[in-house]
Amino acid sequence: MSDTDASLRTLAHPVRRRILELVWDTERASSEVAQGCGITKPAASQQLKALLNADLVTVRMRGTKRLYRARLDRLAELRELLESFWGERLGTLDAAVDRAPSPGTGTPAEQ
Repeated sequence: MSDTDASLRTLAHPVRRRILELVWDTERASSEVAQGCGITKPAASQQLKALLNADLVTVRMRGTKRLYRARLDRLAELRELLESFWGERLGTLDAAVDRAPSPGTGTPAEQ
């Protein structure tokens, strides 16, 4: 699995995305992350480890505390990759969604 694949898989988890929001523009200790996500400290540590392994956060020691912060450069790389993937395909996707029936309404021809 490539680094990009690992990073995208890591981002698929909603708690990890919430953690990234919390550490986006400020350093936070794992206890703050746990509280901000409504999870236990061990669960926060596990999710932070996954983010570290995917190179999506940095960690800095301050005394006995580990402070985590989002790696905005790495997240920007992933955004660029996704934007290049979608590119002009978004217009095609939007058109397909517009043509698709709403759930329970049948096919477009039946409307």
